[in-house]
Amino acid sequence: MRNGGVDERVSDCSRDEVDPGAGREEGERRRAGDGARIDAAHTPFEQPWWLEAVAPGRWGQAVVERQGEVVARLPYVRKHKLGLTVLTQAPLTRFVGPWLRPSEGKYEKRLGVERELMGELIEALPPHDAYRGNFAPAVTNWLPFYWAGFQATVRYTYRIDDLSDPDRLWSELGGNVRSRVKRAAKGVVVGIDMESGEALEEVLRINRRLFERQGLGVPFDDDLGRRLDAACRARGAREIVTATDAQGRVQSALYLVRDATTTYVLYGGTDPEFRSSGVNSLVVWEAIRLACETSQHFDFLGSMIEPVERVNRSFGARQVPYFFVTRQNPRARALFAARRGAALARHGAERGLAELRRRARGG
Repeated sequence: MRNGGVDERVSDCSRDEVDPGAGREEGERRRAGDGARIDAAHTPFEQPWWLEAVAPGRWGQAVVERQGEVVARLPYVRKHKLGLTVLTQAPLTRFVGPWLRPSEGKYEKRLGVERELMGELIEALPPHDAYRGNFAPAVTNWLPFYWAGFQATVRYTYRIDDLSDPDRLWSELGGNVRSRVKRAAKGVVVGIDMESGEALEEVLRINRRLFERQGLGVPFDDDLGRRLDAACRARGAREIVTATDAQGRVQSALYLVRDATTTYVLYGGTDPEFRSSGVNSLVVWEAIRLACETSQHFDFLGSMIEPVERVNRSFGARQVPYFFVTRQNPRARALFAARRGAALARHGAERGLAELRRRARGG
């Protein structure tokens, strides 16, 4: 998509082995018969239909009920790493909640309710060696998790919060974004797709090329992308913005998902062949303009990567913090530390070998 933009993002979610039976009982038990009650969530990523698309039969959720009503829930995917059980997130699933039913009354009373419900969610989690999850930005209180031995790191997404005036948003674009948009618009045709499988295949193709350019594996396979797309299309929850040149080449494509209030940039980017054309800026701007018709907010879904942050900021987006919450038992901590050390050593050896080869060629 953009120079240093979404195409640079590396998913936080590992592609390690997933236990195909894990979470099925929890997920199916809560999905059956609960209807819309269980659908309460901060973001679409926490919805049962989303989780079933990205982790079919493999997700579960901690749930708290009061008088037959769901009042709190925390989804997860169970994976196995190094013989450990890890509760984490599925690919393309940026936030996991936790969702708590809003409470009324004085502030201290509301905090007390949050403490109680979060404590029950923690108790309802299945046995695990490690936990990793991005809490939704709406969750500003993680203190009950701290008391239960969890740790948290602050991360940032970038969001435009008021989409009511596209002209104002255009005037707030920073740097040379507007000139790049105008220049790119002369060479491509922008399209908005809501249901075409052809557009989906193009955005998947471009996404693969972006990761290949970085020498990285794509954090989700095409079949997962197709399952999720089918689920989103069935609910009218996605659009794909494309930029196609006169030769019929899709230079850039961006996959967007939305709920009742917010449009999210899920993945996509610009074909590396056209990175210098400015088409990346054009597609992002057209995505923002499209969101103005349906949403109150536009969320870039990141990023902590410095070049990506610079681009997101140039579109007038503001920092929105969220918590990355973790917990590991001593065995998991030791095994993960050993694995990180081995990976660093291997990377250092590979770099050293590459340098020796470079010098040999130079000689």
